[in-house]
Amino acid sequence: MTADSGRKKRRRVGGLLVGVLLVLLCLSLAWVAANALIVTKRLERADAIVVLSGSSTYVERAQWAARLYNEGRAPRIILTNDGLQAGYSHELDRNPFFVELAESELKRAGVPNDKIEVITKLGENTYQEAAFLRAYSIGHNLRSLLIVTSAYHSRRALSVFERVFSGTEITLGIEGPPAGLQTPRPATWWLHKLGWKLVPGEYLKLIYYAWRY
Repeated sequence: MTADSGRKKRRRVGGLLVGVLLVLLCLSLAWVAANALIVTKRLERADAIVVLSGSSTYVERAQWAARLYNEGRAPRIILTNDGLQAGYSHELDRNPFFVELAESELKRAGVPNDKIEVITKLGENTYQEAAFLRAYSIGHNLRSLLIVTSAYHSRRALSVFERVFSGTEITLGIEGPPAGLQTPRPATWWLHKLGWKLVPGEYLKLIYYAWRY
């Protein structure tokens, strides 16, 4: 092997190592970015569990809320309504609203019908949901709420609720299903179309909400 060919080989090996390190760095940053969106604020007992609207993730949210209810963490569950409809249901012969599907999921998980309440006003975004729930909580003398939402939505949801509920004496908690059920895992979100909507999209929403609200 000549000196020149040896130098070329070392450059190729060096370039390969740099490429591998860059890939590992990008993967690490992607994982960190996803995990930074996930927060939990535990509340052992609340007056009500609140399930925020989430059309693509209503199953995991409803199932987690039912789990909390069955653990005795709150005596009732409140659903918000974004007014969005799912695909056609042959059983119902129509396009059901996602809030209806969430309610059915709660019942299948053992939550009694009379322990489920639906906020009838349409909340088009998290801020509106928080505003409606603030008025509802004050009107119904609720002193604490345990919010249930999907993992990547939790940081923004808690931030919005804390701003909206500022000035009240209502205690807020937030919990939700871990990423990996209906949402991609933090380590592999970038491999999924939904992951690009949930992670980079959530950061854009955080910036918008910080400016708008």
